[in-house]
Amino acid sequence: MHTDDFDFDLPRDLIAQHPIEPREAAGLLHVGQGLADLKIADLPDVLRPGDLLVTNDTKVIPARLTGRRGTTGIEVTLHKSVNGQCWRAFARPARKLKAGDRLDFAEGFGAAVEAKGEAGEITLTFDAGGRELLAALERYGVMPLPPYIQRGAQGDPRDRHDYQTVFARQEGAVAAPTAGLHFTEPLLEKLAEAGIERVAVTLHVGAGTFLPVKAEDTSAHRMHSEVGEIGTAAAEAINRVRAAGGRIVAVGTTALRLLESVAAEDGRIEPFAGETDLFILPGYRFKAVDLLLTNFHLPRSTLFMLVCAFAGKARMEAAYAHAIATGYRFYSYGDACLLEPEGPR
Repeated sequence: MHTDDFDFDLPRDLIAQHPIEPREAAGLLHVGQGLADLKIADLPDVLRPGDLLVTNDTKVIPARLTGRRGTTGIEVTLHKSVNGQCWRAFARPARKLKAGDRLDFAEGFGAAVEAKGEAGEITLTFDAGGRELLAALERYGVMPLPPYIQRGAQGDPRDRHDYQTVFARQEGAVAAPTAGLHFTEPLLEKLAEAGIERVAVTLHVGAGTFLPVKAEDTSAHRMHSEVGEIGTAAAEAINRVRAAGGRIVAVGTTALRLLESVAAEDGRIEPFAGETDLFILPGYRFKAVDLLLTNFHLPRSTLFMLVCAFAGKARMEAAYAHAIATGYRFYSYGDACLLEPEGPR
């Protein structure tokens, strides 16, 4: 397949810069046999009693840092923890950085460049790790918003709240699982009252999710791996609901990718802790997920390829054309769609 096959034109004024309030007032395009314009608040009526929402409880850390190498300004965005003290990161500018360089972000807070990779990637070892490093990031870092959200170097204090889901528990993500941004406690109460269950898994989203597919042939693209976990209780709940005839509703592509990474051929889920770099393209046979709630994604992105695989490329092209024509808000802070699969499960 060619990357150009997943391209489309999007007016810049449809790229949301802040989330709508209240969150459940966001638009929801239901993509099934046809298209239905709804709101997130309609989810309790659209889903069925016995369905199970699978959410991602990763928590975004303020992973973007501004510092100096000598007199040169450097910006780094952490994207994957190697251990509690060592992180892989993207640096700007990275051209003159080399192993052994010292980066200072604040008095008493810095890191050494351990290695330099391709495409601006470096490996950093910080002066301290664990909770001490997380505390320093909270103090000196800013939320690592994607580049299509316009912010100054110091960010916007509102993003500390806005770019965090109500499910966030496990620290480690450097990008939000954005489908989860639409949920509020009142909405969750209404979903529970409607008989819709909920369980959490963890996938620490990396900044690699922002990277465009540069290869002309999609088979040449390599995904960055991300760390995930499915606990025993979560796996048992998913298997119980599936056995009872309920539908598994992935809240976001991150939850879907984690479930599909570990699912058996019959859709059964086992507990898991490890990494996944699953790249889903049209032709993939989904085993674990029956419905997908997700935001509107970038052209030429692995995420748009994934939704085309799930709901059908022609259907998604029609859905995105409708969304653009009717003014849906796109990307991380934008509206959402609820996708039914193409063909039987």
